[in-house]
Amino acid sequence: MNRDLLRFILTSLIVTIVLSGCGSTPAPTSEATSTPLIVESTPSAVSVTPDPCLPGQVEAEVQKVHKHMREFDDASILASNMPREQLSDSVADLQRIRREAEDEQIPSCLTNLKAYQVEHMNSVINTLVAFIGGTDQQTLEQGIDVARQQHDQYTLELARILGLTVVPASDGTLSAPSETPTP
Repeated sequence: MNRDLLRFILTSLIVTIVLSGCGSTPAPTSEATSTPLIVESTPSAVSVTPDPCLPGQVEAEVQKVHKHMREFDDASILASNMPREQLSDSVADLQRIRREAEDEQIPSCLTNLKAYQVEHMNSVINTLVAFIGGTDQQTLEQGIDVARQQHDQYTLELARILGLTVVPASDGTLSAPSETPTP
């Protein structure tokens, strides 16, 4: 029963993380004005590079970072449905995704987004490793809570960068329909 409870908690963590990260980005719009350029010069060469942090450019850069988060969330869901004895391969896959995210070259405007992403990935991996090691329930719940909060930070930063409005999710409680007394 304890194993089923831990599996339920891990599954709940992963589903919550994935659902809190769900959303869509607006379709890119065409701009009638030209994109400002940054001119970088060195004594021997001059190059003209578009600024990746401008509104028309940042979406493509964000998608490169967000690709890792989507892959990590998918792998986390799979890991949450694995028996404890078989989690080592799933954790190794999560660590691979985290390393790729860490190695991703990003523009300066995405520094916080990447930091929140890597912190979240580390928390999920550390919680799964603790679960494999048989840690206590309270430690697992704390790890799940921290990972959820970090995923929320990532989502809020993603929305801020893309200029999206965040609407808090409802608490999920539904009221049961009341019965109408019959005469």
